[in-house]
Amino acid sequence: QVQLVESGGGLVQPGGSLRLSCAVSGRSISVSAMGWYRQAPGKQRELVATVTSGGSTNYADSVKGRFTISRDYARNTVYLQMNSLRPEDTAVYYCNLGYSIDRIYNYWGRGTQVTVSS
Repeated sequence: QVQLVESGGGLVQPGGSLRLSCAVSGRSISVSAMGWYRQAPGKQRELVATVTSGGSTNYADSVKGRFTISRDYARNTVYLQMNSLRPEDTAVYYCNLGYSIDRIYNYWGRGTQVTVSS
């Protein structure tokens, strides 16, 4: 059973930083595509950052240069370092794991709230 548990969210002032963690059990992140998504109130869930099993990364234009996705294989954990946070970054952040064998498998965590406000 694949499970993803996010942590690290909270309240931060504009310009501040947070690091989100996504602890994965049931499957190695080294052979999975991992991603961070977010959903603000009244908006659709949107991609923030992804990393393939081969290490290629992709970022939403709105977070390029401010956010960094990384992996710790020993801890089987994916991180999202968020710097220079803005009020518009306020959202629930979700971790995603995906892979394909006979079909596409897609798993989500329950999310962690990030609020950027003074």
